[in-house]
Amino acid sequence: MTPKATPGGLEVEGSVIETAHIIGSSRRMQRIFRFVSKIAPTESAVLLTGESGTGKELIARSIHFQSPRSHRRFLAINCGALPENLLESELFGHARGAFTGASTEKKGMFEQADGGTLFLDEVGDLPLASQVKLLRALQEGEIRRVGSNLATRVNVRIISATNRNLRDAMAEGRFREDLYYRLNVFQIEIPPLRERRDDISLLAGFFLDQFTARMKKTLRGFSEEAQYLLLRYDYPGNVRELENAIQRAVALAEDDVIRPEDLPPSMRKARQARIEGPKAAVEIPDGLSLEEVEAIYIQRTLEQLDGNASAAARRLGISRSTLWRKLKKLEPRSN
Repeated sequence: MTPKATPGGLEVEGSVIETAHIIGSSRRMQRIFRFVSKIAPTESAVLLTGESGTGKELIARSIHFQSPRSHRRFLAINCGALPENLLESELFGHARGAFTGASTEKKGMFEQADGGTLFLDEVGDLPLASQVKLLRALQEGEIRRVGSNLATRVNVRIISATNRNLRDAMAEGRFREDLYYRLNVFQIEIPPLRERRDDISLLAGFFLDQFTARMKKTLRGFSEEAQYLLLRYDYPGNVRELENAIQRAVALAEDDVIRPEDLPPSMRKARQARIEGPKAAVEIPDGLSLEEVEAIYIQRTLEQLDGNASAAARRLGISRSTLWRKLKKLEPRSN
């Protein structure tokens, strides 16, 4: 299934499943999309959690562009990428002569984003001293440039993100509890790609279209074995890793489809993978179609879990209704 662009997003079989380039047809992502549409019009702070590469900044942008602030600036800063003195200068600005090299005054991101949204990525990496200054800015609605005593009023919505457990950081004294509750009015946990496998094919198709157009190549899709490898891989780098894999594959493809040899070595290792059962290991023979491999995997998972469909769906990373649809297709094969 190939998504197509529409003014509101991407459309697949008549239903928009993408907002601001966030793609997902899985139940978990659809719940997130609905929640985003509810909280976007508010002024409240939002905390996005989840592993690296899951698309937290895309969700942040979606919140901004669905809000009344959409006509103003969206600025993003990685709080873990800069040393403390430079980070504070970037956030709050600095006065002339505030430190060596500060030959002119500079507006910080709070002032630049006035009326808009400021996205604090990796907020869990903020030094404690910077946390105090950030908290003061949020409480008072004003900032002071580094090296200046003059206060400047700002009106900024804060969306922050982290791949760390901030509650653990609070317990260890590395993150302020009062700042945590300022940032965490609404929390959205973005699931890793391995927990929403229903979205892999959709994302792969989107990236395929994107990179074939960019590289001016003509590819009609993926071979069955390449599809199987894409669906089976666990993606420790999440959506970002899948995007990079498709970009690489498009560049290397020598005919009209993506084949296993075009994919990264880490994905090709799945060719020799064995599905381990409680009593024996099952080899996946060569030459099977994707549907046949999927049937073997579903049946083995159900055997391991004594036929518990709910537990099997969780382990497979799909919804229970999707599992039932797949089982329905398998019925003629078992009769």
